Amino acid sequence: MIVGLDIGSRSIELVGLVDGVTELTLRVPTTFDPISQCTKLLDGLRPASLVGTGYGRNLIQRLDLGCELSTITEIKAHALGAMHFFPQARTVLDIGGQDTKAISLAKGKVVKFEMNDRCAAGTGKFLEYTAGVFQISIENFGEYALKGQNPPEISSICTVFAETEATSLMARGEHPESIAMGLHKAIVKRTVNMLNRVSLNFPMVFSGGVANNPCVLKLLAEEINAVLGTDILVPQEPDMVGAMGAALHGNTNC
Repeated sequence: MIVGLDIGSRSIELVGLVDGVTELTLRVPTTFDPISQCTKLLDGLRPASLVGTGYGRNLIQRLDLGCELSTITEIKAHALGAMHFFPQARTVLDIGGQDTKAISLAKGKVVKFEMNDRCAAGTGKFLEYTAGVFQISIENFGEYALKGQNPPEISSICTVFAETEATSLMARGEHPESIAMGLHKAIVKRTVNMLNRVSLNFPMVFSGGVANNPCVLKLLAEEINAVLGTDILVPQEPDMVGAMGAALHGNTNC
C-alpha cells in the first residue's frame, strides 16, 4: 500500500492506494499531538511508501514505520489530487482550516499559485470562530447563513475584528442570519480576489473542508458567474484531495 498523509492544522487525512486504486480513506482531528494522531491512523498498516504533505508534513520523519518516507508541497499535492478526480481541471481552490490556496493549471502542470498561510482570515478557522459567536456548529453554519436577507457589508475579514463587527451589528438590530451571510460574503470576496490573481479558468475544483459549506458554494458561484457541477467541481470528499495527491505522487515514484 502507498499512503498519502495530509497533516493539516485542524485535521489529518490519510489515503491508501493499492495498485493505484483507493483502498482506504481516514480522517482524524490534528489536536495538540499530531504525531500520536498519525500513529493512530497508521495503526495496523504496513505501507511500502508514505508521502507526507500539508502544514505538518515534515513530522512524518518522526514516525517509525520501516518504509520509505518523503514529502511534497501542498500545492503539488492538491494539484495532483484535483486532476485525479477531475482531469479537465484548470484551476484549484483549496480552503482549509488555516490557509487558502488558489492554483492555476495548464496541461496538467501548475503554472501559477497564491497561498494565504500567514493569517486565518477567510479560512475554515475564521468560519469556525465566527460560528461560535452565533452559537452555531460549524457543520450547520452555512445552512444558517443561507437564511439571511440583505446581508450587511463586513468591512473587516480579520478573525478578531469580524467578531467585534458582528456583535456591533447585532446590537443595532441586524438579523443574525443576515450577519452570518455577510461574513460568508466577505470570505468569498477575498477568495475571488485570489482566484483572479492566478487567472481563474474553468472548470475549477473546490477542495478542502470549506467546500462542504453550502453558503460559500452558492455565493462563490454567484460571484464568479459559474455553475455548480459544471464550472465548479467538488469532490465527494473534498478534504481528501491533498492526501490523494500525496498518495498518487508516491504511487508514481514506486
